[in-house]
Amino acid sequence: MAIIVDIDVMLARRKMSVGDFADAIGITPANVAVLKNGRAKAVRFTTLDAICRTLDCQPGDVLRWVPDEGSA
Repeated sequence: MAIIVDIDVMLARRKMSVGDFADAIGITPANVAVLKNGRAKAVRFTTLDAICRTLDCQPGDVLRWVPDEGSA
């Protein structure tokens, strides 16, 4: 699947640490790492809401789709 998570970009723009971000959205720093590294299989809408609220952004600012290599 070619869903890219750009949370690290948004955190850098906001000068926010992973620990502070994790506390603000109510998940562990380890789960933030899972999201950042693209290993998450799903994201709850409540978590996505907390991410967007904390980073003052839209879902499309942290999630984007790129075609897989060889896709039509």
